[in-house]
Parts: sequence; structure tokens; C-alpha cells
Amino acid sequence: MTVEARPPDTTARAEGAAADPAPSGPLLSVRDLTMTFPGRRSASGRRGAPVRAVDGVSFDLAAGETLGLVGESGCGKSTTGRMLVRLLEPTSGSITFDGRDITRLSQRGLRPHRRHLQMVFQDPHSSLNPRQTVARIICDPLLVQGWSATDARRRAAELMDLVGLIPEQIDRYPHEFSGGQAQRIGIARSLATSPRLIVADEPVSALDVSVQAQIVNLMERLRRELGLAYVFIAHDLSVVKRVSDRVAVMYLGRIVEIGEKRALYESPQHPYTRALLSAVPLPDPAAERRRERIVLLGDPPSPAAPPPGCTFHPRCPKAQEVCRTERPLLRIAASREVACHFPGD
Repeated sequence: MTVEARPPDTTARAEGAAADPAPSGPLLSVRDLTMTFPGRRSASGRRGAPVRAVDGVSFDLAAGETLGLVGESGCGKSTTGRMLVRLLEPTSGSITFDGRDITRLSQRGLRPHRRHLQMVFQDPHSSLNPRQTVARIICDPLLVQGWSATDARRRAAELMDLVGLIPEQIDRYPHEFSGGQAQRIGIARSLATSPRLIVADEPVSALDVSVQAQIVNLMERLRRELGLAYVFIAHDLSVVKRVSDRVAVMYLGRIVEIGEKRALYESPQHPYTRALLSAVPLPDPAAERRRERIVLLGDPPSPAAPPPGCTFHPRCPKAQEVCRTERPLLRIAASREVACHFPGD
């Protein structure tokens, strides 16, 4: 069942949503995106060094494509996702969505594009207002876009059915649903305005394994039926492999490898990517015993004081002198882009 939002004509005119020809380029284009947070103040009132959570991220995303964004906790994945939908204001760089630069648009100027750019959050219960019914949660984006209350409620019931919930439960509150059901509500809310791109920030990490599979299958079905594009943020590489067309690996705020899923999983070029993949359990016990396990020494450096050169060099088994002094840029290696002076085995 495919449900398409049809807002009133007056709303479309008010938003300037005229039938312009679709741009031939990527749906989303990100260039040199950075996010720097001010340092924390100490007890003496002195502010610490600023933290560069995202440091020059660039990638393109085609319509209907899923890009997996992976990396250790604290590498900047969630911050990148929040900047894409303008929940955080980038320090520098640009975000072009559907051929329009939305990086510095005011909230009013962003509203016509907001309906096509939505987000699914990690914790389903904390992302839903406990004082609002499901009907109100799903209807709010539509009411902001100019829908009547009657049409918005009808649309909300259709969306509940689309994501596998019982429409008759529309007047219940979030606490009356399980974690998986609450995440379905969050997905329904993100679909309310018929978006073209959804940023999914760890959408299954807070759920049981059996429920994770249900939510992943639901998101895959919605992508096929509605033609959605996803930026799928996760630390579970097996989930990312299941849903993604391409994968970008982040380390300390930078993308260190990006390419087609199959090539990246079968022949990782960056030492950090190889270490991540070696930690993914294999279903075959014999193969699991035979394969090499790469154990990285030490913890990731602080983004408030990143090391010079390649930020991975303090933990890299292949590091040489050039790695300590010169920052590697993304360049083509084995059919994908890798930021490493010595890519490959």
C-alpha cells in the first residue's frame, strides 16, 4: 500500500512548491561540512579548546539511494546527520538538497524544503512527546504545512496502517506502545509529508535484535514503494550491509573510506575499515576461527586535540613518517575513495 501526501493547493503555492523540473544532479550534495563546538568551561571559568566534531565531510547521494554512515561512537556520525536536516547549524561547508543550497536558509526559507527532508531518531520513546497522542504526533508536520485537521488525521491513520500499526490506536499515547511500535510511530511521522530523503540516526540500536530485523525490513519496503533515499547512520556493520548501496566510514570527524557496499566489505582499503570489519562476527564458526582479528591499540584521540597528519596514525599498524605529518585526502583506490597514504593490504 502506497500513500502519497497531497497538501491543499493553497499550501503548495504559499510554499513556492511549483512543478519545477527535477535537477539532473544528486539529490543531496555535501561539501566540506564542518561543525565546531565551543570548549567546556572549567570550574575556574576558563573555556577549553574547541571541539571539531565534523571536519570537512563531503559526499553525494542519489535519489532512491541508501548511504550507510559508520564508525566508532564519537566519530561525528550523528552530528553530521543533524546538520543535514539543519537541526544543527554547520560551522562551514555547504548542503545542497535537490539542487538548492539550504545551508544558510532561515527557518522560514527552509520550510518549503523541510517537508522533503525528515529524520528518524535513535531512541523512539525519547523522540516522541509523552503528552501528545499518536494522532497529534503524526499530524503536527501536516498542520505546519497547512493541512486541515480532518485531512491530517485521515493521513495519520493511513500512515499507521502503512508502517504496520493498528489505525484504531491513533488516540493512544507513546508509553502504551513497545519500543518497536514506538519506532514505527517515529517512521510514520517522518513519512507524513512525503519526504524524498530520510536521515535515520541509529534507528534500530535501541531495539531488541528480533525487532531490529522488523524495522530494517519495514524501511527497505518503504524505500522500494515510496522511492525514498536514506542516510543510514549506525555502528552495526551487519545492519549497514543489509540496507546500504554505498558505505562511508568515519573516523574522528572525517570520512576515511567511501564506496560501493560490496567492494568495501570484500576488499577494504583503509586500515580502520579493515579493523571494523574484522570485529563483525561471522555465522560460520570455522571461518570465524580462521580469519585474522585486527585489534586497535589505544582509544581514539580527542577531537579537541587531534593529532597532526593522519588522525588515525597513533593506532595504525601501517603508519610511517608521512602519516604523522601530512593529512591524507580522499583519492581513488580500488574503485572507491580512500583517505590513506598506503591503502590496500
